[in-house]
Formats: sequence, structure tokens, C-alpha cells
Amino acid sequence: MRHQVGHYLEQAALTQAGQGWTPLTEEEETEDAYVIKAEMPGIPRENITVEMDGNDLCITGELDKRSDKVLAQRKGRFCYRARLSGGIDSDKTEATLDRGVLTVRISKSGDSKPRRIPITGGYDQFV
Repeated sequence: MRHQVGHYLEQAALTQAGQGWTPLTEEEETEDAYVIKAEMPGIPRENITVEMDGNDLCITGELDKRSDKVLAQRKGRFCYRARLSGGIDSDKTEATLDRGVLTVRISKSGDSKPRRIPITGGYDQFV
């Protein structure tokens, strides 16, 4: 919950700092990837940039101010940032835009998967 509140405060600060609006998003963590979905109605693929810098995801772009297909709050520049926890494999990051929804899938590296650590030692019955 603390992560979500921090994320919302960061997005609000970006918007107030002249970065424009922030798209509505959903973040999901699966066993092998992070999946971020962002609403991008009326925004052409060539106007969207998706970048990874370490564990930081940044989605930026601009919606043509002359477009009459979206609300006024959605026109102009937009920015979305997320810091992902755990190891990621940015070489296996995929982004698709389908019906106004941008889906970014960031694979986790093999190191980030949980595993059980065996306990070794000489005496099992030490009381």
C-alpha cells in the first residue's frame, strides 16, 4: 500500500511540474513478469515512447491537441513512471498497443524468482 501511495504522489508531482497528464494504469505482478496496462485512447503508436532504465519504467508521449476524440484533460503531453522491485530482464520487455490500451510486459530475471534455500549442518537433533 505504501508503494501505491508513493506512486500516486509521484505522478501528481509530475503533473503539477508541467509534465502533463498521467494515463490510467493497472499494475500486476505475475510469477515471471511485471505487466503494466495504460489507457491510451486515440494516441497513435508513433506518439508513445516506452523506456527502461534499470528498474525504472517510463512511458511518455503526446496526444495531438487538435484531436476531438478525447477529453480536454487528455490532450497534450503525458507521463507515467514506475519503479519495479526485484530483478528484471529488460531485453525481454514487450509493448503492444491494442484498442487504446498499451500493455507493457517486463520479464523477471531468473534471479528474482523465489526459491527455497536448503539448510545444511551436522546435527539435526540438537535439543
